[in-house]
Amino acid sequence: MAEIMTGKMALLEMLKAEGVTHIFGNPGTSEAPIIDMLPDYPEFTYIMALQESVAVGMGEAYARATQKPSLVSLHVDSGLANGIALMLDALNSGTPMVVTSANYDIRKVVEGTTDLAELVKPVTKWSIQLTHPDQIPGAIRRAFNEANTHPKGPVYIGLTANALEDSAEMNIIPSRYTSDKIRPDLDSIEQAADSLIKAENPVLIVGDRVSDDDAVGEAVRLAEMLGLPAYQFRGAEVSFPTTHKQYLGILNLRNSANRESLKACDTVIAVGMNAFEELFYWGDVILNEESTLIHIDSSAVNIGKSEPTNIGIISHCKMGLQELNHNVSDKMRTIDSSIIEKRLQRTLDEKKYKQDSFVESTKNKWDDKPMSVARMMHEFVAGLPENAVVVDDSISNRAIVREYLEGIERGDIVGYRGQSIGGGIGVTMGAQCGYPDRKVFGLIGDGSAMMTVQGLWTAVNDNIPCVFVILNNGMYRVLKVNFNIYQQDILNVEPAGGSLPYSDFPSPFDMAAIAKSMGMESERITDPEDIKDAVVRASKLDKPVLLDIVIDGSL
Repeated sequence: MAEIMTGKMALLEMLKAEGVTHIFGNPGTSEAPIIDMLPDYPEFTYIMALQESVAVGMGEAYARATQKPSLVSLHVDSGLANGIALMLDALNSGTPMVVTSANYDIRKVVEGTTDLAELVKPVTKWSIQLTHPDQIPGAIRRAFNEANTHPKGPVYIGLTANALEDSAEMNIIPSRYTSDKIRPDLDSIEQAADSLIKAENPVLIVGDRVSDDDAVGEAVRLAEMLGLPAYQFRGAEVSFPTTHKQYLGILNLRNSANRESLKACDTVIAVGMNAFEELFYWGDVILNEESTLIHIDSSAVNIGKSEPTNIGIISHCKMGLQELNHNVSDKMRTIDSSIIEKRLQRTLDEKKYKQDSFVESTKNKWDDKPMSVARMMHEFVAGLPENAVVVDDSISNRAIVREYLEGIERGDIVGYRGQSIGGGIGVTMGAQCGYPDRKVFGLIGDGSAMMTVQGLWTAVNDNIPCVFVILNNGMYRVLKVNFNIYQQDILNVEPAGGSLPYSDFPSPFDMAAIAKSMGMESERITDPEDIKDAVVRASKLDKPVLLDIVIDGSL
């Protein structure tokens, strides 16, 4: 039944109807009318950030943990602009998020106001600015629907002072769940099955939407039936168990060996991913012309987007893989079982070679000080409690970090993409809010941490009991790594990333001291022998802790 109410009341009533429990925000003067009403709504937990990127980072991780749209409240144009960088990450990661901010009175046409919806249009699925109170319920409904349907992503609603303060007759009706579990085209599924059955050197690559669509088990089944080597692309979520014998790790196209390995495959099946999306240009086509690319995805816009696709299948990832597995299973009798056995053995041999090579590469620096990342990770995982969640914002050290982390199911590893550094502190807190019964550890580089170091205050203020583990190498190491790749693989010149100007911190950050200044318990660690016990101690505390670990940053 319609009721007369103010726009600000309608906003909060709609959020309540949508099931929102947490609001991650940084308030400003224009948002004061909303903030003033929050004490009347005890069902909302408002977590205040001192910088907008922290709020967006929290909202991004919370949405991924709960698999429901999160609510992030920013401030007019200046605050909203601060959040854009991480909103872009949420868009690229397919994270459902509703972002709001308030604007000034729409009658200020002479002085001029910012078109907030236009400001964030490039980093959102949908954006709108409201000028009347009775626009609010419908806009909120659409926002939650838009955020939560494939391709998922952030949406934005701007609210002028008029829309918030004026009254109108409105209906408070939440969005209804709209199933987007699209079934695959069966003819295309049969083509894909035939291609896989005939393939000599096929490979499976899975992306984050495999996890989003609860399709990990089906991906494992396909790999096991055909003896496929399995890679994950990007790795924001666990889309294939890292402990599985056929899992070969994160596929990083910046590694020339990985690019060559792909070119040797006659059939590639990519599921739930933006196929071969990358920072550097490796050519218009990554695969060989003779290769067959099968792409199954619940995000239709990403099929054929960046790589020529032979068999594109728009489908909910789980349903698509279920149909494919059924079809492949029926055709298995046509394959000589020895072919599968040999393929599986090649995969196991390759995995063992990679593992042995990695272990060998760590030996010479195992006892060095500053300690190597490998040694740090070895000690870190030894102290982790059961059921821990690890947020990976290690960026330039990700390849080494992932050698040690185990991810069996969604939530074990929460990878932050780092396309814009600075997300780790907020993401760690958001993950802890989303997984309240699990201990969350954030592995964060010092450069990234300093982008949003104000977030440590939020952790203390709201007693978010996560553990921040700072990989303190005294530099923007990612710049050096990427410059090396750019010079060596793109320009074909001698790499000089190690001496890249303006990428070192001559005055190193004492992250432990910064954390203490904000009231957080912290330790600075330079000896790897001290890491395990520090992790165990931090695990037992019901409050936030920061471990500042000094590591070697050399290339």
